[in-house]
Amino acid sequence: MDVDNLIIGYFMLFLGILVGVIFYSEIRRKRFEPIPSEDHIFRCIECGYVYTDDADVDRSRCQQCGTINIPIQF
Repeated sequence: MDVDNLIIGYFMLFLGILVGVIFYSEIRRKRFEPIPSEDHIFRCIECGYVYTDDADVDRSRCQQCGTINIPIQF
């Protein structure tokens, strides 16, 4: 066996193992990561209370003071 082929073989084996570990860690990260919520986030213009409401709601009433608010845009 040629030395060049041996070095290339070990290098390719190392790269294959590295790609496998990266792939495995990404799968584990996605499995344990929380699912993002589709709810809108609201902040009351009167009392400053921050709350969420359903995604299909354009305006929502504050639970603290009753003021109607629009969602916060990030």
